[in-house]
Amino acid sequence: MKLLTSFCLILSTMWMVSCSSLSDTRVTSPDGRISLSFTLDEQAAPVYQVDVEEHPFLLPSRLGFCDAEGHPLSQGFQVRDVDFSSVDENWTQPWGENKELRNCYNEMAVTLDNEAGIRLLLRFRLFDDGLGFRYEYDVPGVDSLLLTDELTTFALAAADGPSWSIPAHYDTYELLYRSMPLAEVETANTPMTFQVAGQYASIHEAALTDFPEMTLQRVTPGCFKAELAPWPDGIKARFAGGHFVTPWRTVQLAEEAVGLINSSLLLNLNEPCVLPSADWIRPMKYVGIWWGMHLGIEGWAMGDRHGATTANALRHIDFAAANQIEAVMFEGWNQGWENWGGNQVFDYTQPYEDFDMEKIAAYAAEKGVQIIGHHETGGNIFNYERQLDKAFGWYAAHGIHSVKTGYAGGLPQGHNHHGQFNVRHYRKVVQKAAEYRLTIDAHEPIKDTGIRRTYPNMMTREGARGMEWNAWSEGNPPSHHVLLPFTRLLAGPMDYTPGIFDILYERAKKSPLRKQWNMRDSKDCRVNTTLAKQIALWVILYSPLQMASDLIENYEGHPAFQFFRDFDADCDWSKAVAGEPGEYVAIVRRAGEKYFFGAATNEEARSMALKLDFLQPGQTYRAVVYADAPDADWETNPTAYVIREQSVTSNDSLDIRMARGGGQAITFLPVTGTE
Repeated sequence: MKLLTSFCLILSTMWMVSCSSLSDTRVTSPDGRISLSFTLDEQAAPVYQVDVEEHPFLLPSRLGFCDAEGHPLSQGFQVRDVDFSSVDENWTQPWGENKELRNCYNEMAVTLDNEAGIRLLLRFRLFDDGLGFRYEYDVPGVDSLLLTDELTTFALAAADGPSWSIPAHYDTYELLYRSMPLAEVETANTPMTFQVAGQYASIHEAALTDFPEMTLQRVTPGCFKAELAPWPDGIKARFAGGHFVTPWRTVQLAEEAVGLINSSLLLNLNEPCVLPSADWIRPMKYVGIWWGMHLGIEGWAMGDRHGATTANALRHIDFAAANQIEAVMFEGWNQGWENWGGNQVFDYTQPYEDFDMEKIAAYAAEKGVQIIGHHETGGNIFNYERQLDKAFGWYAAHGIHSVKTGYAGGLPQGHNHHGQFNVRHYRKVVQKAAEYRLTIDAHEPIKDTGIRRTYPNMMTREGARGMEWNAWSEGNPPSHHVLLPFTRLLAGPMDYTPGIFDILYERAKKSPLRKQWNMRDSKDCRVNTTLAKQIALWVILYSPLQMASDLIENYEGHPAFQFFRDFDADCDWSKAVAGEPGEYVAIVRRAGEKYFFGAATNEEARSMALKLDFLQPGQTYRAVVYADAPDADWETNPTAYVIREQSVTSNDSLDIRMARGGGQAITFLPVTGTE
């Protein structure tokens, strides 16, 4: 098997397509801007090429797989049939950045076979905003298939542009994004975003359900090959029988960077919703017992600093009810935290003695506040799966309809977080949760690939460096927040948990309960933004479960918290109106008749003009602006802000000014005749 794997690696890294042009087997996007051509090379191996506006974008690039038994999965093929079709439909999702979406594409389905009887259907779909393709294999007469390599290549015609990505890693996405020349990228996780030949582009995948994740490895500068997260024995993917279907390999394309954010390509490549009903799924704002643990003034395990106590839970429920916040999340409520760092064996139906779930659940119901439960696994997948039915049933019996899961720790038996084993596990959790009408917020997840269309109870996930890194490391730099919308968030919603008002931890440092540990001992930690930017991030970093993550005492009596009170996580329409990766971004969302705007910048101060033509014509709005004060600066004066109001219409423009590391947020409230 090692020899076969080495042979496939040589094929994929040394192979060059000798054909100078491809055949007439081609498909174009509905607007004619993008075209994809297909042919077989001299080894009868499948090859594709992509042009944008009649200029080469992807040079001839190889397709195929290798397996442990040496089945000819990548060459010796003949084209048996080419079928063309088109779809143009509108569909509605129960929640999302945009509830109404258009799915418009042209498809070319190429059926191939070879002398071994292997049949391969290559399905190519071209949209106005990019393309996707996937493999559908049938290998006769086998009991199982063990894939050892994927040969998919993305050979860019130009490699002389900037790129934004994180290095490939099979256990974590919590790495800082790099801004670097595309030609210098050696490995990348996806989405990998870049700009070449006048186009912004991002390579990713859609509908990852029973396959290892795909990363990218450089073959030559600007040419990347798919690399799959392996099983412990080196096998990449295992299948019973001889049939398998891969996720879609995707390339999003846009002439402006914000076009990538406004794309719905990944969702359109997923299957429609399979749930009998989704009317029980709803976006929510929430607060929780969480940030205090990361600051060191509370603990997860029961003791003198225990955060998830009955009294503290009731206090948070009262705060949520008084501030138009739909839900409260509790971490550290269940038995098992006392063994952290060892063999994690959590019990998901046994609260600590100082956490009265019966009383808390009844009180939350009385106040009209939802509870978001929490299941940390510590990576012990087998322990969690043994308890899934019991744990989800127990939550449902207590009126809990949402759960945050966590996988902070190494997986058993040498598995990695992003291989096929764990992809299957995450899928099982989402499906089982749907049976109990539970929604999922996954931390330490497999990356988002749009399965929320099929299972809308998969609402949000972490999958990048979130807020907690600011509590015990050098933190996330100001550029981080304006890179995420062009990279990680292209994949789907992120539970970044924004909204820290105590930027410098002035209250936290005075707490007599604060304990020092790990990196916090040697680093002067803080949040690397202005307060106005923290408010703007509630709009920019989209999540249908959006958290005000600070200690609730830091919000009490704070005028700027009015933005979160007014904010509605259940938006109907969204648009990124301006931005460049790592520099700045500006996004507007509508929820009902209200509009919410958020803009943020990197380490540079910035101004921009905002046309209000997205507002309803003929309607007057009260614009409540939360802005950096004139002397605000993320390093020297981060908490200086101003709030001002003015009347506006769709004919107006606003001057958006942002301090270094700052931002601006605006609530647009329609003015009625009685106001």
